[in-house]
Amino acid sequence: MERFSGHATITRRARLLAIAAATGGMLAALPAFAADDVNQERLLNVDKEPGNWLHHHQNYSGHRFSTLKEINRDNVKNLKVAWTMHLGGIEPGGIWSHGGLEGTPIAENGFLYVTDGWGSVYKIDAHGGRGQLVWKMDPKTDRDWAGAVACCGVDNRGVALWGNLVISHTLDGRLIATNKETGQVAWQRTVADPDKGEVITGAPLIVKDMAITGVAGAEYGIRGWIAATDLKTQKELWRTHTIPAKGEPGSDTWKDSNNAAAAGGGSTWVTGTYDPATDTIIWGVGNPGPDWDNEYRPGDNLYTDSSLALDATTGKIKWHYQHTPNDPYDYDSVAENVLVDIPGPSGPRKLALEADRNGFAYAIDRTTGKFIWGLPFVKKVTWTKGLDPESGKPIEYDPNKAVQTYIASVTPSRTNMETDICPGNMGGKNWPPTAYNPDLKLWYIPVIESCNRIKVEVATPDKLKPREFWTGGGPSQPFRITGSVTAIDVTSGKIAGKLETPFPNLGGMLATPDLVFTGQPSGEVMALDAKSLQKLWEFNTGGGVNAPPMTFTVDGKQYLAILVGLGGAWDKWFIDSTPELKKIQPGSMLYVFAL
Repeated sequence: MERFSGHATITRRARLLAIAAATGGMLAALPAFAADDVNQERLLNVDKEPGNWLHHHQNYSGHRFSTLKEINRDNVKNLKVAWTMHLGGIEPGGIWSHGGLEGTPIAENGFLYVTDGWGSVYKIDAHGGRGQLVWKMDPKTDRDWAGAVACCGVDNRGVALWGNLVISHTLDGRLIATNKETGQVAWQRTVADPDKGEVITGAPLIVKDMAITGVAGAEYGIRGWIAATDLKTQKELWRTHTIPAKGEPGSDTWKDSNNAAAAGGGSTWVTGTYDPATDTIIWGVGNPGPDWDNEYRPGDNLYTDSSLALDATTGKIKWHYQHTPNDPYDYDSVAENVLVDIPGPSGPRKLALEADRNGFAYAIDRTTGKFIWGLPFVKKVTWTKGLDPESGKPIEYDPNKAVQTYIASVTPSRTNMETDICPGNMGGKNWPPTAYNPDLKLWYIPVIESCNRIKVEVATPDKLKPREFWTGGGPSQPFRITGSVTAIDVTSGKIAGKLETPFPNLGGMLATPDLVFTGQPSGEVMALDAKSLQKLWEFNTGGGVNAPPMTFTVDGKQYLAILVGLGGAWDKWFIDSTPELKKIQPGSMLYVFAL
């Protein structure tokens, strides 16, 4: 067919351009052929391209839902490996013995764009039922400089497409635009500064010719931010700090005499979502610093542990909702906010859903920031007796207290220097993304069923030094940690099902009309019935799954793809809670499945 012969032409041209670039050939001698540009119209209407996966979270609303149904509950048992490809990026750097894979592949017209932990970008031709590398862009990330302050792990969660460019981040703080055809870097700019402890691990979010960037580094005493780069001019349009400066709204929630806000944390290292109807970006904000000594930073510590709504054009804060004020547990709220519309008593109710590290799932009115409902999605919560049904704040929260203790007997503090908390500081849910089935109104959460032990160290201003940990203590792991997939009915705010797993879910979710896909750090990729969560298919990859699955089509055939390679924080700091995973070897592999 003409359409596929066109793609073959693109493939040949890309290979020729890559060869010419590598050998110093004359690029101008090649015939002109323009690839499909990715513009705002396409990004707004991804439902018209069900065979592609153009957003990190599949759509602006963060659903990670595909309407493709060639692979379904009746035939998923026949799913087989179609092809695999070895990648790179597991080299050591800084405090890390190896890199890992946490990215979501982007798929466009039969080509995949994936990253490894060090931010190399791979373009892969998936036509013909096999994968062929078209080009690799190695950004030459400064491994020791960035890796020394990379909390937590040598990770890169993927790319975005804009125009004829592939937009990506590097751990050492750069935003890079790579020509989609040739693999040559078109331009790059520095966005974050590892000299301050800032690194970038998240995928960019493209909104109206802007790349939106979040930052990691709360454990190194940074002051968090979200920034927008104009992709046409390569200049910064706005930068909104998640820790307000003195005199700004929210600054009165830092009540200390240590100027704690200057190093207050508030990382933004998971890709956010976008509501085009109101031109609003909604982004999760991480923990305050120091993590466990909340007496050093009395007050609610805005906008840490919050969902933050920003005007996409200006970066101005529209509203916020804080989940754990004056957090003493390291309960980040960086998770993606999933945007859903459900029937309400006076018309559609527009919600932002967030599954928090603190073990509670929240529904917030995304136009006002008002709490709608919340419930625990983990089996064990010990730090609070529950949420206030009106405000959604922990029942024990006292707005008149500068230092919150919640349930004091289990809260880390200067008078309770060693204590056990559930969920542990990894969650709950960590960065791995949820998925939402808009037909069934079911929201699927990748759960870490955990407890851990926290030891507090008193923070003092003299201990705050650039590029050194600023945590006020740390965790240990005397408890076994498991996991689950938990489904929530978003119309009722009730748990609809739970499938328990022997290991924590460290990769994330994909939903299709009647299936849910996920993986295990022990190597299994599995398919579940979307309603019952019954396991229908499983394949052991032989490596640790630390990334979410996605699906796409090539030549009219549906495929399932997932990156496999355990890295990140787990095998460095939490492995004692899952001792069997000590046998999992470092790896870097793309698996692609089909019927």
